[in-house]
Amino acid sequence: MSMEIIKTDIEGVVILEPRVFEDARGYFFESYSKKVFDELAWATDFVQDNESMSTRGVMRGLHFQYPPFTQSKLVRCVRGKVLDVAVDIRKGSPTYGRHVAVELSEENHRQLFVPRGFAHGFAVLSDEAVFQYKCDNYYAPQADGGISIADASLGIDWRIDPRCAILSEKDLKHPLLKDFDSPFDMNMNPYKK
Repeated sequence: MSMEIIKTDIEGVVILEPRVFEDARGYFFESYSKKVFDELAWATDFVQDNESMSTRGVMRGLHFQYPPFTQSKLVRCVRGKVLDVAVDIRKGSPTYGRHVAVELSEENHRQLFVPRGFAHGFAVLSDEAVFQYKCDNYYAPQADGGISIADASLGIDWRIDPRCAILSEKDLKHPLLKDFDSPFDMNMNPYKK
């Protein structure tokens, strides 16, 4: 098999670890196969790929899109290293407010699948990071939403202090989870096996 799916403590959020072939020339791996992903994870039709470049200390997130523009994402860091985080914001979920954090880097080649109903963000831990997203819905600026990346109630160890991070103006204005009325619920998530 070209890829291993690693379950996390939150159902639906999974880590993908590819089988990497290395020799004197370098390395090769299959970063995505719809057939393998649909078989091992969930049938998903990705429609848009995005890429960002950030420097050390940048934090992005915690982002989501409001219905009906919700997105699931398959994310990876192709250069550098980030701490990537998915927070469950589905009303009625037994894991509401909990998060999964995983280091994604050019060395480990890991990817994280973030289903709909989760807020997503990352902190850059290297001098520079190039980050790629596969999304199953198109970006809709009018549907942008977020939770504060500095919300201490989430218990996220970002490995950098959010008070010293480089954040966008938009990300500085996101509410705390306790002040957020989630439009998501457990029944909207199609990614269950």
